[in-house]
Amino acid sequence: MTQIIQSTCIVATGNGSRYLQQLCKHWAHKFEVEFDPSQGRIAMPEDRVVRLAATPTTLEITLDAPAETTEHMRHIVDSHVARFAFREELVFNWTP
Repeated sequence: MTQIIQSTCIVATGNGSRYLQQLCKHWAHKFEVEFDPSQGRIAMPEDRVVRLAATPTTLEITLDAPAETTEHMRHIVDSHVARFAFREELVFNWTP
């Protein structure tokens, strides 16, 4: 049985809602996606789920992924959000 790891990242940005919606729209053609301006959920194959929550000052990202793909999935999410946020420098600090 595959172990699912949950990790969280809180990114300081005043544009969290914008990035949440861009990421959800970007992946909607490939994956099961639900979102509104303040929260989103992206369900991917192999028990991978990305949940997003926007506040006025942050974008909160929660990732559930198999242990062997967690680091790779973090990188994929980070790189996509960073691409949408090309006008600002974002810091992604995942725990655990």
